[in-house]
Amino acid sequence: MKKLTAAVMMAALTISLAACGGKGDDKLGSNVEAAADNRADALEAAADNLEDQAEAVRTSGDQQADAIDDADVNAQAMPADQKAALINGSEKLR
Repeated sequence: MKKLTAAVMMAALTISLAACGGKGDDKLGSNVEAAADNRADALEAAADNLEDQAEAVRTSGDQQADAIDDADVNAQAMPADQKAALINGSEKLR
């Protein structure tokens, strides 16, 4: 009985050791994780860039609004397409 128990335990130990390595899965897993980290870093950098662009658009809009207010523009006499161009940012007050 002791020999059978010892043989079963050795077989279990051998199987568990065989499952631990030698198939390259650790390296593959590390490569997958590193690639995902790189993609995430690129997304975060793009988000930071978009945040900077958004702030620049806000600043430009504030400056344009101040310029319109300071110039005391007669908005009622302005054509609708010129108003729309000012609003959507495709034209600036000259």
